[in-house]
Amino acid sequence: MPTAIVVGSGPNGLAAAAQLACAGYSVTVFEAAATFGGGTRSAEKIQPGLIHDECAAFHPLAVASPIFNELQLNKHGLEWCAPPIQCVHPFDDGSAAELHQSVQETARLLGKGGASWARVFGPLVERFDDLLGDISKPVLRIPNHPILLSRFGMRAALPAAALAKTLRSEKARALWMGVAAHALYPLTTAFSSSVGMSLVVSAHAKGWPVAKGGSQSIANALASIIRANGGVIETNHLVTSINELPPSDVLLLDVSPRIAADILGDRLPTKVAAAYRRYKHGAGAFKIDFAVDGGVPWRADAAHLAGTVHLGGSAAEVVHTESLIHRGTMPEKPFVLVGQQYVADASRSNSSVKPVWTYAHVPHGYDGDATELIINQIERFAPGFRERIVGRATRSTTDMTVHNPNYIGGDIIGGQASLKQLLFRPRVTLNPYSTGVPGVYLCSASTPPGAGAHGLCGANAANQAIQDLN
Repeated sequence: MPTAIVVGSGPNGLAAAAQLACAGYSVTVFEAAATFGGGTRSAEKIQPGLIHDECAAFHPLAVASPIFNELQLNKHGLEWCAPPIQCVHPFDDGSAAELHQSVQETARLLGKGGASWARVFGPLVERFDDLLGDISKPVLRIPNHPILLSRFGMRAALPAAALAKTLRSEKARALWMGVAAHALYPLTTAFSSSVGMSLVVSAHAKGWPVAKGGSQSIANALASIIRANGGVIETNHLVTSINELPPSDVLLLDVSPRIAADILGDRLPTKVAAAYRRYKHGAGAFKIDFAVDGGVPWRADAAHLAGTVHLGGSAAEVVHTESLIHRGTMPEKPFVLVGQQYVADASRSNSSVKPVWTYAHVPHGYDGDATELIINQIERFAPGFRERIVGRATRSTTDMTVHNPNYIGGDIIGGQASLKQLLFRPRVTLNPYSTGVPGVYLCSASTPPGAGAHGLCGANAANQAIQDLN
């Protein structure tokens, strides 16, 4: 029986381990933390029975993930729950733009900007599964659906601010810019539409659901598959060098390129080591989990029904604040994401107290305290929020790195979303999963297709390892 070791138990590491275990490999997963799951961990951080996701919260790509569907995670306890409205972007006058799963309903509510919204996103939604099959693979390959991919690519290549100009209302433009801001990169640069395009199309095709009981449920389902196939997961096991590991046929690293370079040491080819150490990490996240009695008192009615609420004001304001954090300046009114997972999954609440998940976009390695800035930004659209807070747990960019060493400088998306790193991550090569060390592969979010709890980076790397070994 071939053997495999996976270092790191984020969704990519666990997906790789599950894929290998199902293929007949004897699998061992080593995780440095006390709890497996990486970015999909959940915890009762403030009150018993009040469940907060540690990082990944909404899962538009995970619910559509080919590897998760192939592994049938639903048979291992994973259940998806969708909010009534996928996302809301409120404005200072009390109105809001709404992103519904239905393209038609979203277009109707966007008024004069609706037709342009449907024209940009509608055709891609209809063939989302085919599209995902291509955008979830490395760039340097022949696509299965070249015309569909080129239609996506023509818009994804645009600066997000340029694509916004094709949308015919401020509501539509702001809604788009709020989603595009998930790239954590200046929205005036080429290809800054790519992340937002993926998220909007997936929202319309599959929704932005949550995992019932917390994102930990994704990790638990993958762990169940690994163990059912004889695999082992060892927590509290830090790996700092390949020399600490027992021999194996395959080694997969669910870590950042820099950490991979440290683990592999002088076994790593010189050019690969240099590329890994040059790999850039981007803007950070300053996270606060709140316990809120009665939930957030939004001025906009639609926000009470939304899983995700984007707080950024106008489209122009979002562009401005994202450019500031890239230059190392903390905005007074940062872009803030608010997660209301309890809207879709009532089991996460404790009676009237609701778990509210938030983070602000901040400069890389930001060492300040963004607590009041986040609360003030929520108060801007939900007066009275401060008085409803009954508890909170704060995690700075430094805390982020301690919580998960892959979140370098607070970067939670696996690397700066620059043009080069969007197209070629972690380095320019036909095989981005190969480290250049025989039998050793990188499978983290720093490989294609990038960030998200979809497990596709791990599945791609595992398939490459199986192919190479065969």
